[in-house]
Amino acid sequence: MRYNNAAAEERTINAIQSRKTTMLIGYARVSTQDQTLDLQTDALRQVGCEKIFTDTTSGVKSERPGLQEAMNHLRAGDTLVVWRLDRLGRTLKHLIATITNLSEKGIGFKSLQEYMDTTTSGGKLIFHIFGALAEFEREVIKERTNAGLQAARARGRLGGRPKLQSLDPKKIALARKLYEDGNTPVKEICDTLHIGRSTLYRYIVD
Repeated sequence: MRYNNAAAEERTINAIQSRKTTMLIGYARVSTQDQTLDLQTDALRQVGCEKIFTDTTSGVKSERPGLQEAMNHLRAGDTLVVWRLDRLGRTLKHLIATITNLSEKGIGFKSLQEYMDTTTSGGKLIFHIFGALAEFEREVIKERTNAGLQAARARGRLGGRPKLQSLDPKKIALARKLYEDGNTPVKEICDTLHIGRSTLYRYIVD
């Protein structure tokens, strides 16, 4: 009887310790100083996030010190929580890569607005659907690119930039003359001939 009581007490202690060692870690981001983090941080605290890391930076920027701090703080069993998916990922590809990296470390992910929680079977299913959509998008882009190249070849054209010989020989000669004279600025030559600097330098070098 004492053994059973001791075993029950040990299980209770282990359960309490387990709850203490797993945490909900919040991450919030806004793009500019004019925007406020309050809406996101309030929602994160409401669901029980014990620590919240923040960034004030555009989503397209790769350097986000707050997110890096959150990633460094997370441990196996923890869950990273965001208010909305676009607060975490710069692109769908980046979002999937980040969540996959968390999963491989035994860390869950939850997005409040999309009701996505990878610690549940339903959340895992949604994440796999996202991954399938991203793969589908890549395949569609690849197919369109290949179809465009095949259509160009059928018309006698190849992909890539046109060869110098196929461009206007008079324009090439004029560009070379103006450049070699040294009296006309490069920008003015480009504006006059409606070409870019790289094209001008191709005219000169080739």
